[in-house]
Amino acid sequence: MDNGLYRETEGKMIAGVCAGLARRLDLNVTGMRWLVALVTIFLSGIPALAYLVLWMVLKPRRP
Repeated sequence: MDNGLYRETEGKMIAGVCAGLARRLDLNVTGMRWLVALVTIFLSGIPALAYLVLWMVLKPRRP
């Protein structure tokens, strides 16, 4: 089953997770990165663990 969620291989900064989420949700990539950073700061790093899990689980998108 394909849910259309992948890590981006182009336009990524670290692992491509935020870029992939932004593409899937049709959001601005920069805004998604800021959102993840701010939520991580305010929730004591818990979203950082989710980011790492997504990094390991999501397949890279092939152009």
